[in-house]
Amino acid sequence: MTSSLPTIRIGHLYPELMNLYGDRGNILALVQRCQWRGIPVTVTDISIGDTLDPNTVDLLFMGGGQDAQQHLVCDDLIHTKADALHKAAEAKTPILGVCGGYQLFGHTFDPIGGERIPGIGLLDCHTVGGEQRLIGNVVIERANKQTLVGFENHSGQTFLGDNARPLGQVITGHGNNGQSGDEGAVSGTVYGTYLHGALLPKNPAFADELLTLALHHAANGDTDLTLPPLCDKTEYAAHQRAQQLPA
Repeated sequence: MTSSLPTIRIGHLYPELMNLYGDRGNILALVQRCQWRGIPVTVTDISIGDTLDPNTVDLLFMGGGQDAQQHLVCDDLIHTKADALHKAAEAKTPILGVCGGYQLFGHTFDPIGGERIPGIGLLDCHTVGGEQRLIGNVVIERANKQTLVGFENHSGQTFLGDNARPLGQVITGHGNNGQSGDEGAVSGTVYGTYLHGALLPKNPAFADELLTLALHHAANGDTDLTLPPLCDKTEYAAHQRAQQLPA
């Protein structure tokens, strides 16, 4: 298949440090869904010490990591990349953070018995360490009635501020903190979630939501461009099967 659509440029933040529970699979899914459509796509790894030019990426992803990895990443994130990430968000670049990435996109993370890990405030939320790990399969429902499935494993409990809305409401699992009934956070084109597994291969509609935003960004805001449809029979079979798994 050939395409006249612009190249989608994906930036993968800290791939060697923030890659728990198959998070790299999200990048693979995004690339494959572009290639199936004949859309040119590139992936650039952006690690500690690397600068980030917000004008050279159309979609950004950061996966999860344990507390030790988050400590390694946070100083670089704050001092080397925070300004560029905020500029990218202002330019409506889609940005997805999973688990540790989600926590670092918020204001702060206070682990139990550990030193506070500052975030960069892309999302209006904060996280505190909990005594209980929140582990298991998750199903959430978004405001558009779309369901997302995934796997969570986190002791951090995240609470949203007034300037963030949940990614969805919990049907199965714990979500942000096991109390509020919400999961993830969204502000503009910035998304945070605890859903591993990887998230995007089993949730093709959400993957295409991110790719549509990336396509519009790559086309300098041309929102008339649309993604060619794909046959997602296998992906939705995996999605349906995940909804049936015990929490």
